[in-house]
Amino acid sequence: MCGIVGAVAERNITAILIEGLKRLEYRGYDSAGLAVYSQQGGLERRRRIGKVSELQAAVATDPLAGQLGIAHTRWATHGAPTEGNAHPHFSGHDVAVVHNGIIENHEALREELKQLGYVFTSQTDTEVIVHLIHHLLKTIPDLTDALKAAV
Repeated sequence: MCGIVGAVAERNITAILIEGLKRLEYRGYDSAGLAVYSQQGGLERRRRIGKVSELQAAVATDPLAGQLGIAHTRWATHGAPTEGNAHPHFSGHDVAVVHNGIIENHEALREELKQLGYVFTSQTDTEVIVHLIHHLLKTIPDLTDALKAAV
């Protein structure tokens, strides 16, 4: 079962996100990842298959720092348990999404988004969401309104 953690603070939240994922480990999952809006002003992420401890080790080796972030543990429904299929998914360097559930019409949306020039790097239905939101933000500048339009 998937789990989602989000954090905003006046200090680096990477440890908070990892601790949140550790508290969700009882739910079962095959991969874990996190993304932060870095102090340099862009999105950065780390993803690993296996346990949260693998992600924690990756962050210890290649640290992330940010005050806003999301994290996710994934139980594969679309695509194999691979690092590329682990969440968060990005569209460009400015939109990141984690998601629990199934997008029933993901194949049709994927084809529409490919026609618009989006390149997919995973087998997940979730990657459709992040590209759709990215596309909608081009004409709907308010994130809340773009999310509503995507739904």
